[in-house]
Amino acid sequence: MTLRIHIQDGAPPYEQVRAQISEQARSGALPVGHRLPTVRGLAESLGLAANTVAKAYRALEADGVIETRGRNGTFVAAAGSAAQQEAANAARAYAERAHRLGLERDAALAAVHDALRAVYGD
Repeated sequence: MTLRIHIQDGAPPYEQVRAQISEQARSGALPVGHRLPTVRGLAESLGLAANTVAKAYRALEADGVIETRGRNGTFVAAAGSAAQQEAANAARAYAERAHRLGLERDAALAAVHDALRAVYGD
């Protein structure tokens, strides 16, 4: 993981840390399951206060980019934003429900297409 903080940049240091880790996780440069440095370790390596890195980690966790596993550490979470993960969970729940109702795949997909047209327009 390579992070660079640019003091002359208008963005606060915690936001620079958050944005760079988020981008690296999204691009795959930081793969799912990659263990991140401790807050103190990263803060020391970047020359930042521990609270600055902790704030970035809290924002990343709220966004679903990373997950903290207690004493085991902090890891890159499943790819995608929190909204994408929530949508994937909803889609899976719908697919399971449609299957339990006995709908064929084409009928289930048609129902989704109809719902999307109703919401997004066509």
